Amino acid sequence: MHLCLFEDDRAAALFPLARTRATYDLRRGRRTLGEATRGAFGRPPTLLHARPLIRPVTAAEKGAASAPERLPGGGADVLFVNGRFVAQEGDALAALREAVQSGERRAFFANEAGQTTLVAAYVPGAAAALPEDLLQQRALTPAAFSGLPETTLPDAPLAGHPTDLLDALAPALHRDFEAQSKGLNIYERPGADVHDGARLVEGERVLIGEGATVRPGAVVSAAEGPVFIGEGATIMENAVVRGPSSIGPRGEVKPQAHVEASALGFYCKVGGEVEGTIIQSLSNKAHGGFLGDSYLGRWCNLGAGTTCSNLKNDYGEVSVWNGATGEIEGSGRQFAGLFMGDHAKCGIGTCFNTGTVVDVFANLFDPEGFPPRYVPPFSWGRPREGFSEKGFPDYRLEKALRVAEAAMARRGRSLTEAQRDLLAAIAGEEREKRKEGRGGA
Repeated sequence: MHLCLFEDDRAAALFPLARTRATYDLRRGRRTLGEATRGAFGRPPTLLHARPLIRPVTAAEKGAASAPERLPGGGADVLFVNGRFVAQEGDALAALREAVQSGERRAFFANEAGQTTLVAAYVPGAAAALPEDLLQQRALTPAAFSGLPETTLPDAPLAGHPTDLLDALAPALHRDFEAQSKGLNIYERPGADVHDGARLVEGERVLIGEGATVRPGAVVSAAEGPVFIGEGATIMENAVVRGPSSIGPRGEVKPQAHVEASALGFYCKVGGEVEGTIIQSLSNKAHGGFLGDSYLGRWCNLGAGTTCSNLKNDYGEVSVWNGATGEIEGSGRQFAGLFMGDHAKCGIGTCFNTGTVVDVFANLFDPEGFPPRYVPPFSWGRPREGFSEKGFPDYRLEKALRVAEAAMARRGRSLTEAQRDLLAAIAGEEREKRKEGRGGA
């Protein structure tokens, strides 16, 4: 069997995080949505479908063979799973597994905000049964699998907004620990350096990777949930990491930092206080300040003292910008902080209001008060009209790409041509919106 992870027509609801990557590449714990789905089905050969602008980026990053234009021949059976599916034990995942085991073709749907959403489809001999250009379609929707027997899944877990990934964070870390710790002697930590002056609380639930370092005075507590410390990561002097949390490979937790209930991807540096937060990877909040109930993409940088609010003074529901509608809407959450797209940056001392969204390649500095609740892509400095998202000067594409290349070179990386084309398209679209006076909203 092959697994095909696909994007549907609601990817924009996960902007700004999904503006530069496929939905299945969004982190929801130690792993991405797609990695978790692959693991739930035994890591079969996997095909990747993506939106037209994202497809070349996916192919460049994961290999052209992973993002083919045609389904595999030879009568291969294919399980199609929505990239927004949150793979967790429950009725929905059990139904998909049962379809695969029985060999019966079937499409699975869910009612999502009054709209029928394709969750998955199992199609034996898919190449002969489905349209030849299926993987080239912009989005896979229920219409692509019309004629298959249908099942409606009443509680299918789908990420419909970045806040849904925050909701999935703690349960995902608990599940990942159960899966990864089976058969391991947790106290065998080959190549890891845990200083005698460090304190591991409930150390039987602390997984430390090869080459990782926990320095004197650091406290790693699994009293509230497991802690993962990735290969080559460093927990510096007097830092505190409280579970459930995951510090990714080559990550750094700075001296006296406090990290709690968070998942950091690889090559992240964090200082100050970080709580209930996901960082995709390769981003820095290396200084003091607070980041709570937030989600950062790749290559973000928060200047020293950056702080976000994650709770309103009246304890009410936090409203957050929705990329699918372009409106600021209720999130259903009492706690929501900062949501920042790839390569976005802010200067020292920046303060963000509750539920602020900063889109890709925004470069903020010299604020007068709080930045607006939504900052469009390729915004520069601060808006000319105070709190409004309208009036931001353009962050010129050429300069933005130079800054990106300089930042990426520090990690031995560079922009691919596919990424450059994608960013040029995003910048061009935003430029047209500003000409029309829409300010990117």
